[in-house]
Amino acid sequence: MAADQRKEPGVVIKDGWSGYSLELFNYPEHYRGDLECVYVPHGVIMNRIECLARDILEDIGHHDLMVLCVLKGGYKFCSDLVESIKAQSRSANRRLTTRVEFIRFKSYLNDQSTEDLHIIGPDDLSVLKGKAIVDTGKTMRALLQHVETFQPKMVKVAGLLVKRVPHGAAELPDYVGFVIPNRFVVGYALDYNEYFRDLNHICVISETGKQKYKV
Repeated sequence: MAADQRKEPGVVIKDGWSGYSLELFNYPEHYRGDLECVYVPHGVIMNRIECLARDILEDIGHHDLMVLCVLKGGYKFCSDLVESIKAQSRSANRRLTTRVEFIRFKSYLNDQSTEDLHIIGPDDLSVLKGKAIVDTGKTMRALLQHVETFQPKMVKVAGLLVKRVPHGAAELPDYVGFVIPNRFVVGYALDYNEYFRDLNHICVISETGKQKYKV
Protein backbone atom coordinates (compact mmCIF):
# COMPACT_ATOMS: atom_id res chain seq x y z
CA MET A 1 0.00 0.00 0.00
CA ALA A 2 1.34 3.44 -0.92
CA ALA A 3 2.40 5.77 1.89
CA ASP A 4 -0.22 8.42 1.09
CA GLN A 5 -2.96 5.76 1.22
CA ARG A 6 -1.74 4.36 4.53
CA LYS A 7 -1.59 7.51 6.63
CA GLU A 8 -4.42 9.32 8.34
CA PRO A 9 -4.58 13.14 7.96
CA GLY A 10 -3.94 13.66 11.67
CA VAL A 11 -6.00 13.45 14.88
CA VAL A 12 -9.08 15.59 14.21
CA ILE A 13 -10.36 17.71 17.09
CA LYS A 14 -13.96 18.67 16.38
CA ASP A 15 -15.31 22.22 16.48
CA GLY A 16 -17.34 21.67 19.64
CA TRP A 17 -14.38 20.49 21.72
CA SER A 18 -14.16 22.69 24.84
CA GLY A 19 -10.89 21.29 26.15
CA TYR A 20 -9.93 20.07 29.62
CA SER A 21 -10.35 21.96 32.87
CA LEU A 22 -7.18 23.76 33.92
CA GLU A 23 -7.64 22.37 37.42
CA LEU A 24 -6.74 18.90 36.14
CA PHE A 25 -3.23 20.00 35.12
CA ASN A 26 -0.14 21.67 36.50
CA TYR A 27 0.86 24.91 34.77
CA PRO A 28 2.82 28.05 35.71
CA GLU A 29 1.06 30.06 38.39
CA HIS A 30 1.82 33.36 36.63
CA TYR A 31 -0.60 32.36 33.86
CA ARG A 32 -3.56 31.88 36.19
CA GLY A 33 -6.54 33.68 34.67
CA ASP A 34 -4.82 33.97 31.28
CA LEU A 35 -6.00 30.62 29.89
CA GLU A 36 -9.41 29.14 29.07
CA CYS A 37 -8.53 25.45 29.02
CA VAL A 38 -5.95 22.79 28.20
CA TYR A 39 -6.66 21.89 24.57
CA VAL A 40 -4.05 19.16 23.98
CA PRO A 41 -2.23 17.73 27.02
CA HIS A 42 1.53 17.26 26.86
CA GLY A 43 1.33 13.46 27.08
CA VAL A 44 -1.03 13.31 24.10
CA ILE A 45 1.34 15.56 22.11
CA MET A 46 4.29 13.26 22.84
CA ASN A 47 2.38 10.12 21.88
CA ARG A 48 1.33 11.68 18.58
CA ILE A 49 4.92 12.74 17.86
CA GLU A 50 6.06 9.14 18.31
CA CYS A 51 3.56 8.12 15.62
CA LEU A 52 4.81 10.82 13.25
CA ALA A 53 8.42 9.73 13.84
CA ARG A 54 7.47 6.15 12.98
CA ASP A 55 5.85 7.26 9.70
CA ILE A 56 8.83 9.42 8.77
CA LEU A 57 11.27 6.56 9.35
CA GLU A 58 9.17 4.30 7.14
CA ASP A 59 9.10 6.86 4.34
CA ILE A 60 12.73 8.04 4.20
CA GLY A 61 14.10 4.56 3.63
CA HIS A 62 17.90 4.55 3.78
CA HIS A 63 18.31 8.27 3.10
CA ASP A 64 20.03 10.53 5.61
CA LEU A 65 17.80 13.15 7.18
CA MET A 66 18.12 16.91 7.26
CA VAL A 67 15.57 18.72 9.40
CA LEU A 68 14.74 22.38 8.94
CA CYS A 69 13.13 23.71 12.11
CA VAL A 70 10.91 26.78 11.85
CA LEU A 71 11.57 29.07 14.82
CA LYS A 72 10.40 30.03 17.26
CA GLY A 73 7.12 28.19 17.65
CA GLY A 74 8.34 24.96 16.09
CA TYR A 75 11.41 24.37 18.23
CA LYS A 76 9.88 22.04 20.84
CA PHE A 77 7.97 20.05 18.24
CA CYS A 78 11.08 19.74 16.10
CA SER A 79 13.30 18.77 19.03
CA ASP A 80 10.93 16.11 20.31
CA LEU A 81 10.28 14.79 16.79
CA VAL A 82 14.00 14.43 16.02
CA GLU A 83 14.65 12.73 19.36
CA SER A 84 11.84 10.27 18.71
CA ILE A 85 13.15 9.54 15.21
CA LYS A 86 16.62 8.88 16.64
CA ALA A 87 15.29 6.68 19.46
CA GLN A 88 13.19 4.58 17.10
CA SER A 89 16.06 4.19 14.63
CA ARG A 90 18.34 3.01 17.45
CA SER A 91 15.71 0.52 18.61
CA ALA A 92 15.58 -0.87 15.08
CA ASN A 93 19.41 -1.07 14.90
CA ARG A 94 19.26 1.32 11.99
CA ARG A 95 22.01 3.82 11.29
CA LEU A 96 20.61 7.29 10.56
CA THR A 97 22.62 10.45 9.99
CA THR A 98 20.60 13.48 11.04
CA ARG A 99 21.35 17.16 10.58
CA VAL A 100 19.27 20.02 11.97
CA GLU A 101 19.15 23.60 10.67
CA PHE A 102 16.96 26.49 11.76
CA ILE A 103 14.97 29.16 9.98
CA ARG A 104 12.86 31.90 11.50
CA PHE A 105 9.57 33.36 10.31
CA LYS A 106 7.64 36.15 11.96
CA SER A 107 4.10 36.63 10.71
CA TYR A 108 1.86 37.32 13.76
CA LEU A 109 1.01 40.52 15.62
CA ASN A 110 -1.04 39.79 18.73
CA ASP A 111 -3.41 37.02 17.54
CA GLN A 112 -3.58 38.08 13.87
CA SER A 113 -1.55 36.75 10.95
CA THR A 114 0.00 39.68 9.09
CA GLU A 115 0.85 40.14 5.42
CA ASP A 116 4.55 40.60 6.15
CA LEU A 117 6.83 37.56 6.31
CA HIS A 118 10.42 37.88 7.44
CA ILE A 119 12.81 34.97 6.75
CA ILE A 120 16.05 34.50 8.67
CA GLY A 121 17.91 31.25 7.95
CA PRO A 122 20.97 29.33 6.76
CA ASP A 123 22.43 29.24 3.28
CA ASP A 124 22.28 25.47 2.75
CA LEU A 125 18.95 23.70 3.26
CA SER A 126 17.23 20.38 2.38
CA VAL A 127 14.64 17.75 3.27
CA LEU A 128 12.25 17.65 6.27
CA LYS A 129 10.66 20.75 7.77
CA GLY A 130 9.15 20.88 11.25
CA LYS A 131 6.50 23.57 11.75
CA ALA A 132 4.21 23.96 14.71
CA ILE A 133 1.05 25.48 13.16
CA VAL A 134 -0.29 25.51 9.62
CA ASP A 135 -3.32 27.76 9.19
CA THR A 136 -3.63 29.98 6.10
CA GLY A 137 -0.72 28.12 4.50
CA LYS A 138 1.01 31.40 3.65
CA THR A 139 4.10 30.66 5.73
CA MET A 140 4.32 27.10 4.45
CA ARG A 141 4.10 28.19 0.81
CA ALA A 142 6.78 30.83 1.30
CA LEU A 143 9.02 28.33 3.06
CA LEU A 144 8.59 25.72 0.32
CA GLN A 145 9.49 28.28 -2.35
CA HIS A 146 12.56 29.25 -0.36
CA VAL A 147 13.69 25.65 0.16
CA GLU A 148 13.16 24.65 -3.48
CA THR A 149 15.79 27.17 -4.57
CA PHE A 150 18.37 24.82 -2.99
CA GLN A 151 17.20 21.91 -5.19
CA PRO A 152 16.80 19.28 -2.46
CA LYS A 153 16.30 15.62 -3.43
CA MET A 154 13.08 15.40 -1.45
CA VAL A 155 10.98 17.75 0.66
CA LYS A 156 8.44 16.70 3.29
CA VAL A 157 6.54 18.93 5.72
CA ALA A 158 5.65 17.96 9.29
CA GLY A 159 3.12 20.12 11.14
CA LEU A 160 2.02 19.58 14.72
CA LEU A 161 -1.21 21.56 14.30
CA VAL A 162 -3.31 22.32 11.24
CA LYS A 163 -6.10 24.83 11.78
CA ARG A 164 -9.41 24.69 9.98
CA VAL A 165 -9.71 28.29 8.83
CA PRO A 166 -11.55 30.06 5.99
CA HIS A 167 -9.29 30.11 2.93
CA GLY A 168 -6.96 27.76 4.76
CA ALA A 169 -4.08 25.72 3.37
CA ALA A 170 -5.15 23.91 0.22
CA GLU A 171 -2.86 20.99 0.97
CA LEU A 172 -2.08 19.38 4.30
CA PRO A 173 1.51 18.80 5.41
CA ASP A 174 2.85 15.31 4.74
CA TYR A 175 2.81 14.54 8.47
CA VAL A 176 0.08 16.08 10.65
CA GLY A 177 -0.22 15.88 14.41
CA PHE A 178 -3.65 17.37 15.06
CA VAL A 179 -6.30 19.12 12.95
CA ILE A 180 -7.93 21.71 15.20
CA PRO A 181 -10.67 24.37 15.05
CA ASN A 182 -9.73 27.98 14.37
CA ARG A 183 -8.85 28.92 17.95
CA PHE A 184 -5.75 30.81 19.06
CA VAL A 185 -3.66 28.34 21.03
CA VAL A 186 -0.48 28.80 23.04
CA GLY A 187 2.02 26.62 24.87
CA TYR A 188 4.49 23.93 23.82
CA ALA A 189 6.62 26.81 22.40
CA LEU A 190 3.65 28.53 20.73
CA ASP A 191 3.39 32.12 21.89
CA TYR A 192 1.25 35.20 22.15
CA ASN A 193 3.67 38.12 21.79
CA GLU A 194 6.49 35.92 23.18
CA TYR A 195 4.51 34.78 26.25
CA PHE A 196 3.29 31.24 27.04
CA ARG A 197 6.17 29.39 25.33
CA ASP A 198 6.99 27.82 28.71
CA LEU A 199 3.68 25.94 28.94
CA ASN A 200 4.03 22.17 28.43
CA HIS A 201 0.43 21.75 27.27
CA ILE A 202 -1.27 23.36 24.29
CA CYS A 203 -3.89 25.71 25.74
CA VAL A 204 -6.49 28.21 24.58
CA ILE A 205 -5.65 31.76 25.65
CA SER A 206 -8.42 33.72 27.39
CA GLU A 207 -9.56 37.22 26.47
CA THR A 208 -8.00 38.38 29.74
CA GLY A 209 -4.69 36.90 28.64
CA LYS A 210 -4.89 38.57 25.25
CA GLN A 211 -5.49 41.98 26.80
CA LYS A 212 -2.81 41.47 29.46
CA TYR A 213 -0.05 40.69 26.92
CA LYS A 214 -1.25 42.80 23.99
CA VAL A 215 1.33 45.08 22.36
